[in-house]
Amino acid sequence: MKRVITYGTFDLFHKGHYNIIKRAKALGDYLIVGVTSESFDIERGKLNVRDSLIKRIENVRRTGLADEIIIEEYQGQKVNDIIKYDIDVLVVGSDWRGKFDYLKNYCDVVYLERTKNISSTKLRSEGVIFNMGIVTDDIRDNDFVEESKYVSGVHVERVFSEDHETAQRFCDKYELGSCWNSYDEFLADVDIVYIKTSLNRRAEYIERALKKGKYVISDSPMTLSSEKLRYLFQVARENNVVLIERTTLVYLRAFNQLVWLVHSNLVGDLVSVKCAISQDDFEGGRTFNETVCTAICAVLKLLGKKCQDINTNAVRNQEGRFVYDMISMKYAGALATIEIGTTVDIENELVIIGSNGRVTIPNDWWNTGYFEANISGKEFLKRYSFNFEGNGFRYLLQELMIMIRDKRTECTRLFYDESVRIIEILETINRKDNS
Repeated sequence: MKRVITYGTFDLFHKGHYNIIKRAKALGDYLIVGVTSESFDIERGKLNVRDSLIKRIENVRRTGLADEIIIEEYQGQKVNDIIKYDIDVLVVGSDWRGKFDYLKNYCDVVYLERTKNISSTKLRSEGVIFNMGIVTDDIRDNDFVEESKYVSGVHVERVFSEDHETAQRFCDKYELGSCWNSYDEFLADVDIVYIKTSLNRRAEYIERALKKGKYVISDSPMTLSSEKLRYLFQVARENNVVLIERTTLVYLRAFNQLVWLVHSNLVGDLVSVKCAISQDDFEGGRTFNETVCTAICAVLKLLGKKCQDINTNAVRNQEGRFVYDMISMKYAGALATIEIGTTVDIENELVIIGSNGRVTIPNDWWNTGYFEANISGKEFLKRYSFNFEGNGFRYLLQELMIMIRDKRTECTRLFYDESVRIIEILETINRKDNS
């Protein structure tokens, strides 16, 4: 007897789930289906799981295809299950391709192609699945496709690029349902659009998507004009949809807890916020404007929008290319400094100094998973640690799904006026750097 096993969360059970179980069944004589427990989903960063474990098990049972159903409760259980149940074939979706190759020492591993266009119209009409599409000019996805797998109720299906070859290569690489070089046709069957094109085209794509009633996520900054940004937010309100920036820092539990504790007098009155960030280390290297926006956002969340004065000291090489900058932002009673560089060695960190101690987030602080507090008069260093998985994109998507459910048109993690203030500060920095 050939024994087959497959695993999944099977939340909001749909045709794609049914297909993988059916195809797994066809590969052997006896099929075991592992359904992930709530605690394991939380541990591995699976967010927004809506159906209870009992309901998810029942949905699998009702297919009539599983000979046995078990619960996956911990990391590494697959090896034990394969040995325990004398498994011949492990079946997983192709979007996990390569991740489980180590199990080939125990059994055959088969990666099944994902089901494309999973009856999205029907599912969305039932308020279950939101179809997402990507607007791009290269084949990088910023881990958007991978991260979306951890948030229930969303499904990445389409890609648009003005260059048809780029769209096709992206579609093939991430196994999406369709690719387009007509923006209107692309928008016709998506609910949520992620825009990651170069900065000079973002605002145009954002505006057209909003006017079609689409929810929009955009790389930051969305535009270098505060006036244009106000207009885009107004368009979002008028069309009763959400426009949010991919500033994942503000969606992380650790950073929000940090802000709350600092504002609750953890280290006394704030005196200084120091951000150091290297363009080369920030998400694989981004532009000055993209990099500095995240640092400005951190400062605003900690010290507020009422910055009194801004100074910048950009250093360029002999070819006139940007190398290093030290930006200072003066507040009443406090000073913020942003150290940013590209080809020079900068030690990434975020340091908050108060009248009664300091808080430090070392290394890639924009992916905050923990921070350390050194309180005056206390001999020990207190460490605050929070679960953090992936690159933070899943937490943004989770918040967007909550906003859609609650019918909110403005993000409370980064308010529209905060986004506008970031761009106003960026305008000042760019004006002074170029003067």
